[in-house]
Amino acid sequence: MLGAAALSVLLVLLLRWVPPLTSAFMLAERGSALLEGNFEYRNDYRWVPLERISPHAAMAAIAAEDQQFPFHAGFDFESIRKAVQHNAKSKRKRGASTISQQVAKNLFLWSGRSWARKGLEVWFTVLIETLWPKERILEVYLNIAEMGRGVFGVEAAAQRFYGKSAARLTRREAATLAAVLPNPKRFKAAAPSPYVQRRRETIMAQMRALGGPGFLKQLDDAEPPR
Repeated sequence: MLGAAALSVLLVLLLRWVPPLTSAFMLAERGSALLEGNFEYRNDYRWVPLERISPHAAMAAIAAEDQQFPFHAGFDFESIRKAVQHNAKSKRKRGASTISQQVAKNLFLWSGRSWARKGLEVWFTVLIETLWPKERILEVYLNIAEMGRGVFGVEAAAQRFYGKSAARLTRREAATLAAVLPNPKRFKAAAPSPYVQRRRETIMAQMRALGGPGFLKQLDDAEPPR
């Protein structure tokens, strides 16, 4: 166990500087395709540094997924409390995962709700928040989040759906990509349903309320000590 813990620390530390070659979710998608007999399946994954991603894409992700991202240490306990209260009264479950938790899950783990997976998610989230600056966490998230069946990251999504680089995404396009994040296999950025369109407008309003791309300057103050 100590060896596994030490290995995980070294892996997370290495990925502070080295772009991940793949992720657990990408491998899972590849495995599912093989089981379905689709031997020609390939993940569409194109890593780009944060400076080559439109600030609108970064803001849309924060507005849609984790508005407290610059201020928490990996876990938004107020959102967790509200989610627990909501889920106790409603059949429609609400999540409270932060961007940091989603990076931990997507990069290293598997989907599911077991206590073992949740415990590992907590461990990797703590490591990521301790060893990476906030800008690196956001950079990895924007590159590995699934935004369509087999389409991972904003560069692949921008090229696939809009025929342009992630650096050139408009505010509306970025909000559309963020709107499909809850279920990228069901929701389509290229042909947004009425639900996705409504969610896009909500995200755009929240981006404005947060102050637009200027909000991202707060990530500089959130870097861990070196």
